[in-house]
Amino acid sequence: MTTRITARFHKLRQSGEMGLIPYLTAGDPSLAATESFVLSLAAAGADVIELGVPFSDPVADGPTIQRAIERSLAAGTTLRRVLDLVRSLRAKTDVPLMLFSYYNPVLQMGLDHFAQQAAAAGADGALITDLTPEESADYRAAMAKHGLDTIFLAAPTSTDERLARIAEVSSGFLYVISRTGVTGAKDTLPEDLPSLIRRVRRATQLPIAVGFGVSLPGHVSLLGGLADAAVVGSALVDEIERADSIDAASQALGARVRSLKHAAVQGLSRRGSEA
Repeated sequence: MTTRITARFHKLRQSGEMGLIPYLTAGDPSLAATESFVLSLAAAGADVIELGVPFSDPVADGPTIQRAIERSLAAGTTLRRVLDLVRSLRAKTDVPLMLFSYYNPVLQMGLDHFAQQAAAAGADGALITDLTPEESADYRAAMAKHGLDTIFLAAPTSTDERLARIAEVSSGFLYVISRTGVTGAKDTLPEDLPSLIRRVRRATQLPIAVGFGVSLPGHVSLLGGLADAAVVGSALVDEIERADSIDAASQALGARVRSLKHAAVQGLSRRGSEA
């Protein structure tokens, strides 16, 4: 199965380039604003964009994204409206789009209906943060039926056996959580992250994206040569929260992504010269 996600990672691998995956909470502060933000991120060089579906009990998210979810819910954002946003975006950009959701909204919509509607809107895959591989068979079947990738999370606490199981049910790429705990920008990456990535490499041939705590160009540069992509969320959501207008937020997001993407290229170049 070749989706826009797998095609983008194939292109990145051919060019020896590290990918950048920004996350935004859809509907923060409005769906129209999110559309503007996504187009800005795509123009700045984002390789895949994650659209967070707001949920009332975001247990995996830290304070920054929790506040964004509250703003999104207050604006009336629902899963159906996020899919409408994807449909609108797909008419304007070919950047790979994936949904980042908790399981409850998807289950309430109905697994096959969700997958059908997501595919029809132009989404490329989904990551369900609180769905385990053991409970995912029906979901994965519905997603595969409609040609959508299923991205799962691997954690520092995952055993080698667990990593193999996660790799078995994943497609598109495998998302590695850099640290235990919730989302949020951090000053440094964990010292044991390289060993975690090496363990994941042994379990899968899928591209590996690293997120949770990745926020600075230096973080992205350090991941060059280790991971296939960096996921940046809270630092971008924070730009939206601080901006005094939608236009200002779009410009700030574009500038941040260009800086991060430049760091990814520089990190790979430096590692290559050191090899």
